[in-house]
Amino acid sequence: MQKFANPTQFLKLANAALPFLWALTAFLFALGLCGALITSPADYQQGETVRIMYVHVPSASLALMIYVAMAIFSAVAIIFRHPLADAAAKTAAPIGAVYCFLALATGSLWGKPMWGTWWVWDARLTSMFVLMLLYLGYMAIWQSIDEPTRAAAIARIVAIVGVINVPIVKFSVNWWNTLHQPASILKMGGPSIDRSMLWPLLTMMAAFGFLFLALQLTAMRGEIAARKLRQARLVEIGQR
Repeated sequence: MQKFANPTQFLKLANAALPFLWALTAFLFALGLCGALITSPADYQQGETVRIMYVHVPSASLALMIYVAMAIFSAVAIIFRHPLADAAAKTAAPIGAVYCFLALATGSLWGKPMWGTWWVWDARLTSMFVLMLLYLGYMAIWQSIDEPTRAAAIARIVAIVGVINVPIVKFSVNWWNTLHQPASILKMGGPSIDRSMLWPLLTMMAAFGFLFLALQLTAMRGEIAARKLRQARLVEIGQR
């Protein structure tokens, strides 16, 4: 952990890992989409619209996990003063926001034929919308505050406090009466999805997960370069 706190060491790791991550991501997407669109059957009730699940479920799951990761990174930055923790949280936020938007958009497309409406303000959808606002708010802090140290301090608080919404999203279907269906994979007694649908779904979840890792490492390389450039400019200004 401390070894990779050094940006130079981290960049070596990222540069070595990225080609494998991109290759694995491409393979998993190819396999998952093949299963989702070709080998997986249509649902007896939902018909072909069930295929939206293969994008909706991974997007929603990753949106929750990424925000938890941001909160962990922020806590590490506060407790251990890890020099790359804030960068990790900052660069994860836009990716998580895109996943959250995909979850909301595909959920709306899925909800229209199933529920007869594009949107309802039930507990699951509302809490997911709040998660989207938290992502946007976190990103806005970094964009609106020029001083990085002050921006990081405020952003950490938003990430850590906002993580309380994650269990609300996850368990909202159990705590309240909602239109959204309950969990189908992580549940007592095992998954309730047929194996012909389960393996493409799990493959797509893995593909979305490795895509996040690849995008995250790429974004952190850019953030480290931007920090070095900012520092060089400050040194130049100080020498004038």
